[in-house]
Amino acid sequence: MQDVIVIGGGIVGLATAYQIKTKSPDTKITILEKEDRVAKHQTGNNSGVIHSGLYYKPGSLKATNCIKGYNMLLDFCQKEEIPYDLCGKIVVATDESETAYLDILKGRGEQNGLTGLISLDSKEALQEYEPHVNGVKGIYVPQTGIIDYTAVCEKLRDKLLEQDVDIVFNSKVLSIKDSQDSRMVEASSGSYEGKIVVNCAGLYSDKVAHMSPTKPDLKIVPFRGEYYELKEDSKHLVKNLIYPVPDPNFPFLGVHFTRMINGGVEAGPNAVLAFAREGYKKSVINVPELLETLTWPGFQKVAAKYWKTGFGEMYRSFSKAAFVKALQKLMPEIQESDLKTGGAGIRAQACGRDGVLFDDFQIYEDEHFVNVCNAPSPAATSSLAIGDTVSEKIINKL
Repeated sequence: MQDVIVIGGGIVGLATAYQIKTKSPDTKITILEKEDRVAKHQTGNNSGVIHSGLYYKPGSLKATNCIKGYNMLLDFCQKEEIPYDLCGKIVVATDESETAYLDILKGRGEQNGLTGLISLDSKEALQEYEPHVNGVKGIYVPQTGIIDYTAVCEKLRDKLLEQDVDIVFNSKVLSIKDSQDSRMVEASSGSYEGKIVVNCAGLYSDKVAHMSPTKPDLKIVPFRGEYYELKEDSKHLVKNLIYPVPDPNFPFLGVHFTRMINGGVEAGPNAVLAFAREGYKKSVINVPELLETLTWPGFQKVAAKYWKTGFGEMYRSFSKAAFVKALQKLMPEIQESDLKTGGAGIRAQACGRDGVLFDDFQIYEDEHFVNVCNAPSPAATSSLAIGDTVSEKIINKL
């Protein structure tokens, strides 16, 4: 029997196992991953940004874990020689109506411990950092960086294998039987017995959580973020990272420009309802999963409240011209001809029955289970801190 069974081989699951092993080397751990490799879903399909902690409400799990995780991630990457670049970013108010929330963001960043934030009070000041950007005011955030999170996961995998952690691929969890003495996890690859189960299943974390006694009253709603990439002769338009001022009522950051660690430049993403939890293309439809989303009372409340925003995002999904128009708020000279189709990622957004789109990380636990049920961005940046938090819970239970 294992001490701990971790469900999910994304960055949060791997970081949790790594932190348990760091603190308690004799702990026996098995990781079950339904795919044939680590980091196949949320972790491996994001834009690779190292988030600074600017956006998050001071004192929230996102804020505390992002700042702590940021430092832990950089330490890990330096130690393991994983390339990253702290290139900085600017957050841009494109008109006067956005400047009040921009000031709030700067205040949050400073409360969260960020130093060296620079107010950019004119278009000219903005263009010293990004010569092609348009706006009236902004903030320069020096701590923001770029990285390949798949490379981080592969290093974590290698370190765990060196420490005799069993990582079982092609192992979809089917059920969990909870008895007084142990937890029996039935998976497509066999049966696994453990004392503690940690659910880091991302897009299916709610499904796995409902196999445990905690059964949180939420649903994972999948939102697809679609990207364009700048063509080779247009990359000069973007030096590093350019973000808009986000809508404070919506848990998405808006379309932005991101230089990637491989040298490419992404533009996006939008945020459209995915018709399957792993629906990376518009054509992928999983009817049972879609019906589950559409009939969830919480989603119906969200749709009623944000239908205009939702239709706008959907329109941009099908219209490159509309997508470009959104980008032109930040950079007027960008044209359709500058862009080629890029990739897409899926955000596992937890939605409560009351229509709340959870902004903070959500972790539910009892004596034998820990369920990480809302860990979208900045979970990759925060992963080692989340893993540290969860590992403390696990070690205390053991």
